[in-house]
Amino acid sequence: MADTYDLIVLGSGPGGYVAAIRASQLGMKVAIVERERLGGICLNWGCIPTKALLRTSEVYHYMTHASDYGLKAENVGFDLNRIVDRSRKVAGQLNAGVKGLMKKHKIAVHEGVGTLTGKGKLSVKQGDRTTELAAKHILIATGARARDLPFAKADGKRIWTYRHAMVPEEMPTKLLVIGSGAIGVEFASFYNDMGAEVTIVEMLPRILPVEDEEVSAFMEKRLTKEGIRIVTGAGVEKIETGASSVKATIKGKDGKSATEDYSHVVVAIGIVPNTEEIGLEALGVETERGHIKVDGYGRTNVEGVYAIGDVTGAPWLAHKASHEGIVCVEKIAGENPHPFETWNIPGCTYSRPQVASVGLTEAKAKEAGHEVKVGKFPFIGNGKAIALGEADGFVKTVFDAKTGELLGAHMVGAEVTELIQGYVVARQLETTEAELMETVFAHPTLSEMMHESVLGAYGRAIHI
Repeated sequence: MADTYDLIVLGSGPGGYVAAIRASQLGMKVAIVERERLGGICLNWGCIPTKALLRTSEVYHYMTHASDYGLKAENVGFDLNRIVDRSRKVAGQLNAGVKGLMKKHKIAVHEGVGTLTGKGKLSVKQGDRTTELAAKHILIATGARARDLPFAKADGKRIWTYRHAMVPEEMPTKLLVIGSGAIGVEFASFYNDMGAEVTIVEMLPRILPVEDEEVSAFMEKRLTKEGIRIVTGAGVEKIETGASSVKATIKGKDGKSATEDYSHVVVAIGIVPNTEEIGLEALGVETERGHIKVDGYGRTNVEGVYAIGDVTGAPWLAHKASHEGIVCVEKIAGENPHPFETWNIPGCTYSRPQVASVGLTEAKAKEAGHEVKVGKFPFIGNGKAIALGEADGFVKTVFDAKTGELLGAHMVGAEVTELIQGYVVARQLETTEAELMETVFAHPTLSEMMHESVLGAYGRAIHI
């Protein structure tokens, strides 16, 4: 006989486990099914462990530049195994934390591969054992995985996905990073700071192509200054692996191809949703290019089946998945949440320097028909940034010239991934330039640049 619940959540990433907790808070009897580790890719192989690695490379950078701060640090080195071990321990600590949360909220955890077998039915297979579950509501939160190159699949030795790049058995000497989205740029930044010779190849005309054009241009200039070679408008045509190297043939924007040797390759060209072999076809759940089609409440075309997170499409971000999960289960519980929208989802890249943004870029705002006012303030004009030795970067704000609506904000520089939330809150509250101008920002802080950027959009910047 099947174990019966109000809600079964398939997948325990930041979308799935958050949805399960909220459902429990709302009085539901909840089960969660996970084939690997609680916390999903983000906690175990993505957001969190990569930040641990990037923190290590940041500290190492400061150590090798200690003299800039009047300090002495001699014979600076690193132990790769201990770097990886620290990152894995951070992930392990948070995995244990999610287990504790499941227990606290009385959520049943079923380990194994889950498959929808019928309306309100799901089977969980682990080894030779199969457990049958039943629920009125089933929420799919199976996430996504790294996309392989069709002509050179990752082998974990010379060709890496992000998972391999987080647990290297050896430090690359000459690294090729294919793709310049957040994942590609973060790994390029990490390995460059740790001493590898790094090349980024991007098919589009600029790196970080979803960001504002000025941010992309700044990052290309800054990363090049840091020693990273950047090739845009180019594609990788062929990869041949050897025992100790990789030959990559790259076709440049001029149409000419060149072959070069690398020690390793990181493939960061996007993701593939995990929608195969989970029973969607039998139930008739609609998908589009592999992603499950949902409405603003996570509802699919099949009654009682819901989906959230990466499996439903862009933006492929943990915080988007978590919020989708909350909206979905609150609707199931009879609450009246606002339907999920993507207009105010911040994006962050944790490289050195960092990048953060929310809303429309200047170009997208103009394409949408807005007459805009743009403010921009440089880090060099901020006392705290100078004191930190982090005077490179800027904050940019885009307003509707007629209404004063904050259409978008774009930042590059130290700690901007922490600063961006101020603008996210402002947009959520539908704040205009008037309220932002009247807000008092503490001094000395990096956040003062947020104020100055707003002032600058209206010709009132003080420190520039």
